[in-house]
Amino acid sequence: MSRMFRSVLVALCLVSAGGLAIAQRPQVGNAIQQFVKVNAPVVAITHVRVIDGTGAPARDDQTVVIRDGNIAAVGTGIAVPADATVIDGTGKSLIPGLVMLHEHTYYPSGSPPGLGVYGQLGVSFTRLYLAGGVTTMRTGGNVNGVMDITLARRAAAFEIAAPSIDATAPYLNGTNTFLQMHSLKDADDARRQVAYWADMGATSFKGYMQITRAQLGAAIEEAHKRGLKVTAHLCSVTYAEAAALGIDNLEHGFAASTDFVADKKPDTCPGQGAAQQTIAQLDPAAPAFQQLVKTLVDRKVALTSTLTVFETFTPGRPMSPGVEVLMPELKAQYEQTYARTYQNRNAYVTLFPKMMELERAFVRAGGMLVAGTDPTGSGGVIPGYSNQRQIELLVEAGFTPLEAISISTLNGAKYLGRDSRIGSIAEGKQADLVLVAGNPAARIADVRNVETVFRQGIGFDPAKLVASVTGKVGLW
Repeated sequence: MSRMFRSVLVALCLVSAGGLAIAQRPQVGNAIQQFVKVNAPVVAITHVRVIDGTGAPARDDQTVVIRDGNIAAVGTGIAVPADATVIDGTGKSLIPGLVMLHEHTYYPSGSPPGLGVYGQLGVSFTRLYLAGGVTTMRTGGNVNGVMDITLARRAAAFEIAAPSIDATAPYLNGTNTFLQMHSLKDADDARRQVAYWADMGATSFKGYMQITRAQLGAAIEEAHKRGLKVTAHLCSVTYAEAAALGIDNLEHGFAASTDFVADKKPDTCPGQGAAQQTIAQLDPAAPAFQQLVKTLVDRKVALTSTLTVFETFTPGRPMSPGVEVLMPELKAQYEQTYARTYQNRNAYVTLFPKMMELERAFVRAGGMLVAGTDPTGSGGVIPGYSNQRQIELLVEAGFTPLEAISISTLNGAKYLGRDSRIGSIAEGKQADLVLVAGNPAARIADVRNVETVFRQGIGFDPAKLVASVTGKVGLW
């Protein structure tokens, strides 16, 4: 079978598959034309190294043809179409667009401790995510209401420069003191919240630390009725309890697990410190941990690795990349926090490497690990930059570069149920791609060298996206 015939057959199969919507090269809104560097019906990237996102070895000297927003051909010996815009990929690598599942459009704003007030940065953050190579993201909880949903709609229409967004509704939490968070009254309230926000356009839900089992169970039931998924950053509910309730995803690896707190009371959060103290001392070979892992694997509960935010709490770690884009006040605030953290030994010295070890054990047991960054904490988790850093930290945790890229691309797409269209590089898939200088299969730090980010075949200029917000992140 010829390569040309095979490409046509792939396209015909996709058209006839009923539920699969084939992306077309979109109409780019006037407001974002300034950030576009490639916008042509046919694009050919030649002599490029392809890291396809499946974990397979990199393939050198490939030609990738993009036609009308989709990957028309990948391989060697492919004739470059006469009408193609040609990009020379010599010395460069093509990876799938990153699919990151714990992202936010808000950031610590310097409010007094304990109030939980975050600045809403939908414009600057979505540009930074895209500049860093993120082409699909889930906002893992929001504290603003409709902004994330509106951002998702406008991103889908290419009215703004942004990744495709799986918009999570406002947090589902029990009784709490956060000024930007609702306190659920009971299980019926949880159902009402899920129904309301689903009708408003939310496509995902997230439980939080003070939620009860009854509230979480009701939210999961209502979301699943609508074909939507639920994740959670837990404390009051254990991982095993959440798995029994049917939860789809748990955030922060095992760092938020209270399953091993000796005096844990039902529906009561013993505090993150208590949970993390037990996790820091946990032996991956312990029968209790292995049983929890088996429970999560058997029930197909994914874990999100967010090593980036925990790195900011850990003494002796490098300063976070990308802080230069922050407005001066936020940059100074983070630098002061970093200086204090760097010098003062704390529990994260033990917890941070233990988190890495437990995530490896989960994957070895057959668990689905996905990736995110969580730009919260005390600051320093900068969109785009932190997504690249998360991949580097997965490699530090013991995954190969190819595994780390797969976790950050194809695994996320699988969790979202979009892996037939995104998450890997193959003929017939949507052209969500990142062109980087160098070879991240051999040197993972090369994921930082982003030259062009293709979303649905439109190539965005990361330098222009970053320049548009530098010094202003914190304002909008």
